[in-house]
Amino acid sequence: MADAPTIERPRNALQQAFYREVLAGLSARPRAIPARWFYDRRGSELFEAITDLPEYYPTRTETALLAAHSREIGTVIGPGRAVIEFGSGSSTKTPHVLGAIDPAAYVPIDISGDFLRHSAEQLSERFPELPILPVEADFLNPVELPAGVRGLPKLGFFPGSTIGNMSAPAAVDFLRTIHAELGEGAMLLIGMDRVKSTEILIPAYNDAAGVTAAFNLNLLHRINRELDGDIPVAAFRHNAIWNDDAARIEMHLEAIVDVRFTVAGHSFAMAAGETIHTENSHKYGPRGARLMLAAGNWTPIREWIDPDGLFALLLAEARAPETAP
Repeated sequence: MADAPTIERPRNALQQAFYREVLAGLSARPRAIPARWFYDRRGSELFEAITDLPEYYPTRTETALLAAHSREIGTVIGPGRAVIEFGSGSSTKTPHVLGAIDPAAYVPIDISGDFLRHSAEQLSERFPELPILPVEADFLNPVELPAGVRGLPKLGFFPGSTIGNMSAPAAVDFLRTIHAELGEGAMLLIGMDRVKSTEILIPAYNDAAGVTAAFNLNLLHRINRELDGDIPVAAFRHNAIWNDDAARIEMHLEAIVDVRFTVAGHSFAMAAGETIHTENSHKYGPRGARLMLAAGNWTPIREWIDPDGLFALLLAEARAPETAP
């Protein structure tokens, strides 16, 4: 077999990780690419459009919970903490938290650098006295926090049920990692989506306007642009299914015809009907959510749920692990 053509390797760590994980994911069986690579500038913009869709209940439900309970949240958390937001995106929910707790600093962490900096600039206009220290990084890996916040008490903020994109082992590993990063006595305010009827779930991930489909397919456009790919995007369609055994929505890119393409000089072939698994969105019952936090060394201390039981906000504290009896 002839060697693959030499393609210039990406230069920074995030680009190198994208390169490695796309090639590994396309070579695997079944094929799968991690969902974090959705979020280039265009992907971030499309996700923000998704959050405004009538079918997509999580954002408006969580935002309403933050607004309705901001006074209680502020009382329990108290002032003076550095707020560390993992996967900050547009930071649209963040003002509810910042306005409630009188923070010492805000550190948004996101993989999409351009989008991160733009959002930080907008937030600075609303909170001109607040130190805002954006960090471009993959928050699934250990993140070095800015020196100015290392000695401060901290509040981790992880909204949107983004933890649902992770497998259970990965979610527990993540929770333990941020426990170590934020330190004993830190708090974590986290959103977790609830298990519910597929009549609500499926439309939330396969909207009538096709915005979620565009978001999913944009991953192929990004691969073509950044990794010298020639994937025929029109030969794929978005598919969202409910996996009841795993309690999760799955998003796939399904080949509608037999296709051949190259990425970074490597050749691939897919048969019609074969898919690239691009995202999971796990849903939780109340006990499962609390057990996951406990497994990650976080002790739940408060929970807020909307009247329809669609979504939950949990506040947890980083405490030393309990000694087993």
